[in-house]
Amino acid sequence: MSDTTTSFVREDPWRIFRIMAEFVDSFQTLSQAGPAVTIFGSARTKPDDKYYRAAQDIAKGLAKHNLAVITGGGPGIMEAANKGAAHAGGKSIGLNIELPHEQFSNRFSNIPIHFHYFFARKVCFVKYSLGFVYMPGG
Repeated sequence: MSDTTTSFVREDPWRIFRIMAEFVDSFQTLSQAGPAVTIFGSARTKPDDKYYRAAQDIAKGLAKHNLAVITGGGPGIMEAANKGAAHAGGKSIGLNIELPHEQFSNRFSNIPIHFHYFFARKVCFVKYSLGFVYMPGG
């Protein structure tokens, strides 16, 4: 076996602890957020787009009814939803995935949670949402 292969094999059993820590941290934060709705949508939607404004308005309405808003934490529709919830004084949660050279956290998430594993992030979207809003691209 090459050094790369043996390195991966040696590290692989320890990966479970990193995964478990990601679940524990995110579950602890989200379990205290209260009832929530997730809004999915394109990361490429611009602020002058009608769907950006719609996502912002929907999130604002949800926040005014004491529902936390969960998004993927990135730009576009995610930013619009986090912005609407934050401007309404609500909980604006961003479940951001850490990717090299890709998505960045938007500034409107007042409860950011960072993930390394896509599947852990997906579990949190489903486990902690009472409902889902799908915007174009989501």
